[in-house]
Amino acid sequence: MNVDQSPGLIWERPEPDERRASTPLTRTQVVAVAVRLGDANGLAAVSIRNVAAALGVRPMRLYSHVSGKDDLLELMIDAVHAEIGHQAGIGESSWAVAASEPAWRSQVRTLAHATRDTVRRHRWAIDLLGGRPHLGPHALDVGEATAAALARAPGRNDPRALRVAVGVLNSYLLGALRREIGELRASESSGLDTSDWQAALGPYLSRQLATGRLPTIEMLVRTPDPNDETAFEAELAVVLDSFARLPDA
Repeated sequence: MNVDQSPGLIWERPEPDERRASTPLTRTQVVAVAVRLGDANGLAAVSIRNVAAALGVRPMRLYSHVSGKDDLLELMIDAVHAEIGHQAGIGESSWAVAASEPAWRSQVRTLAHATRDTVRRHRWAIDLLGGRPHLGPHALDVGEATAAALARAPGRNDPRALRVAVGVLNSYLLGALRREIGELRASESSGLDTSDWQAALGPYLSRQLATGRLPTIEMLVRTPDPNDETAFEAELAVVLDSFARLPDA
C-alpha cells in the first residue's frame, strides 16, 4: 500500500473520544509513561502491557490510542525529537544565531548539541535511530531545520550537494552518540568507568606497544583523553569545516 494513502499511520489517526470515560486517557499520557519506562529500564521494558499497568488501565484500553508496540516506539522517538527542537529553539525568530560564526553553522551546531543532550537523557533512543527516517511531526521539524540550515553552508544549496552534507552530519551524530552511549552502558554493566577499564587493560596494552609495531596508536594512547563534551565539539567542528570541500554527490 502506498504510504501516503494509508489511513493507518499513527500520525494520521485521530485521538479517540474519551469524554465519557470515567478517567480520560490521552495519547500524550501514554507516550510519557512509555518514555519513563524506557528511561528507567530500556526498550525491553516498553510494552503495551507494562505501559497499561503503569497507567492503571487494562492493555486493551491502549489499543484505541496505538495499534501496537511499533506505534508506541514511533511516538516515543517523536517525543525525543520534540525535546531536541525545543532545546534548539526551532521556530524562534532568531534561534541559535551567534555573532561569532555564520548563522547556518551556529544553527547546525545547536541542533547537534541538542540531539546529543537529548539522546544522553533517553539512551534507548539510540537504538531507534539510524534506520529508515522517522516521519513524525517533530522529527520532520528537526529534519527541516537541519536541512534548511545546511542549505546555507558554502556550496550546499544544490540538492545533491545538500544531500551529501545531511548524510555526513547524520552519520557523524549517529556514530558519535553510539560511541558515547555504548561507553555509558559498558561502564554500568561492568562496574568499571573508562579510567578503571583503561587501568585494568594497561599491562596488556603496554606489552603490545612495546613491540614497536603500533607507533601511531602509542602516540594516541600517550595523549590525554578529552572529556566527551570537548571531543564532540572538536569533531563536530571538523565536520562543519568539511562541507565547503565536499563533492556534490
